[in-house]
Amino acid sequence: MSSTFSIAGRPIGVGNGKREFCKKALVIRATRSGGVTMAPREKNSVIFPGLSKHGIPHTDLHVRDIVERQSQQASLFGKEDACRRKPEFHPLFLEEAYERCRKICAEYAKTFYLGTLLMTKERQKAIWAIYVWCRRTDELVDGHNAVCMNSSVLDRWEERLQDIFDGRPYDMLDAALTDTVFNFPLDIKPFRDMIEGMRMDTRTCRYENFQELYLYCYYVAGTVGLMSVPIMGIAPESVVSTQSVYNAALYLGVGNQLTNILRDVGEDASRGRVYLPQDELAQFGLCDEDVFSRKVNDRWRDFMKEQITRARFYFKLAEEGASQLNKASRWPVWSSLLLYREILDAIEENDYDNLTKRAYVGMTRKFMMLPLAYSKAKSTPPSFSFPYRI
Repeated sequence: MSSTFSIAGRPIGVGNGKREFCKKALVIRATRSGGVTMAPREKNSVIFPGLSKHGIPHTDLHVRDIVERQSQQASLFGKEDACRRKPEFHPLFLEEAYERCRKICAEYAKTFYLGTLLMTKERQKAIWAIYVWCRRTDELVDGHNAVCMNSSVLDRWEERLQDIFDGRPYDMLDAALTDTVFNFPLDIKPFRDMIEGMRMDTRTCRYENFQELYLYCYYVAGTVGLMSVPIMGIAPESVVSTQSVYNAALYLGVGNQLTNILRDVGEDASRGRVYLPQDELAQFGLCDEDVFSRKVNDRWRDFMKEQITRARFYFKLAEEGASQLNKASRWPVWSSLLLYREILDAIEENDYDNLTKRAYVGMTRKFMMLPLAYSKAKSTPPSFSFPYRI
């Protein structure tokens, strides 16, 4: 990705003539007060120490504020706003910018990209632009130039994000996102929160409990759900609250990140990182040295069974909201949800060995899941009572 990203890229011109600028659960249930309590387990299930504690209050993350702002912007969208005038780009320039985003998405997110092809043209372009920005952000910490990473780089990247939202992009890929944020009611906070997730990666490589890990999952992945809902749109026939749909989108991001963590345990260990709750490892008689030694035993298998159960719980929450999206946007979401759950199945099929093996879902298996995802995407949105409130 280094060929497509430069933190000090050459500025580009904006047509208005002003200022020239050219990535890893504990079962939770949110309360009305904004806290998060833990859902009950079946009898005989191992009880994590964190089950008796409160989780991360969503009020502290201001998620409700994000939903309200994006919803308000949606109701006012299209009206003249003298304080936020859309920048003018040459049509051919924008066409090339989005085409570059499309190619990056097609190369690095093949299955998701196939799903986006069923979306409307404008939604396709917007999702590609958001995907590219998120990927570039992740590359700052995990890419080829990560050795040069420091806090000032992320500070500069956040300043650059503000310029994107102010209509002053620095390069062609930034311009695609600038056009997107002026075409859809996107709030800047989820983008800023993702950058904060990258800061967490530079500060720590251990998480004492699930509450800390959940916060990290929100920052690096739950935020993607908050960015995506305004693009995907909510089905006109949906009878559930807007808040419930955003909840489901956030939980899909958390489920995806928890799955990433479980898939990449061995790879992360080779870099000295352990993205697993330390207190839960200890409960099963495990520690970092067991991870680094790459030995799979019964204690590790029992520990992994609980972790997989948690990730599946979040996917179940997400599933309840996926069919509430606009019909033209559901297939890529269902594809992501079902295919990520297949990764969990693959870990089980590897006898829970994610220390020396990487769970892999082959292309044939992926394509076999697409018809099921398509079928679910075409179903009528069910009416459900969503008990998990932000």
